[in-house]
Amino acid sequence: MSTIAVKAARLRSGLVLPYAQAGGPQGVPVVFVHGLADSWWTFEPLLRRLPAALHGYAPTQRGHGDAERPPHGYGPEDFAGDLVEFLDAAGIRRTVLAGVSSGGVAARLVAGSHPDRVAGLVLAGVPATLADKPGARALAKRVRRLGDPVPRAFVEELLSGLTARPLGRGLLATLADENLKVPARVWRETVRGLLETDLAATLRGILVPTLVLWGDADALLPRADQQRILDAVPGARLLVYGGAGHVLHQEAPERFVQDVAAFAAAVLPVRQDGDAPGAGRDAAP
Repeated sequence: MSTIAVKAARLRSGLVLPYAQAGGPQGVPVVFVHGLADSWWTFEPLLRRLPAALHGYAPTQRGHGDAERPPHGYGPEDFAGDLVEFLDAAGIRRTVLAGVSSGGVAARLVAGSHPDRVAGLVLAGVPATLADKPGARALAKRVRRLGDPVPRAFVEELLSGLTARPLGRGLLATLADENLKVPARVWRETVRGLLETDLAATLRGILVPTLVLWGDADALLPRADQQRILDAVPGARLLVYGGAGHVLHQEAPERFVQDVAAFAAAVLPVRQDGDAPGAGRDAAP
């Protein structure tokens, strides 16, 4: 089992984001990007399983978890900008970005705009578009009515609809607690940003190697939605998780880690000089 260290990164903007770090210091850098209302804790099951061949980072995005909560800036472009600044703050020259759910939107924006920083892109349970998803519009309607404190019943209902396989009670309780840290205004602004952004356009211009992971029991994303990603991104490859729902990294963490590790080894091989691939000399230990 890998040891998880929790640190904080101060971005150029002055924003401070907590992040978890695990795996081997000389391993291939992989930055995991969470989705709506989550924090680095959503990756806890897989961070503990990281092999020495991977050096994993999982930042908590602005407004989420224990990160700072600026009054504005919760659109996909804002999260993407923070992600680039996080790479700088952590001393990561080049990395594999692994985005899950809506976190994959920020990840693919960075992959398209900063291909020099991204060796490969993993999109796990990430929507190609939300324009044709009635569930997204229904969520936006509910979120607009939210007030503080956000009701626990609301969060628990959302979490229960993400999985096809049962998760441990302890993990579910932690995920709910982390979701409840997100103020109602951040829920509203983040959902609004996703719905007002042309998500299909964010798939254009991605030229880095891309791996698409999808569970065939995902109640939110049909196979046709994932095919749009494959059609839009040259050379993108799909791996299907049979019987898994929307949150693959929680339902099948062992396989998820294996697939990411194999992909990372192919796109950013370990260097022979002993230096961590993609890591700057000033990278966090």
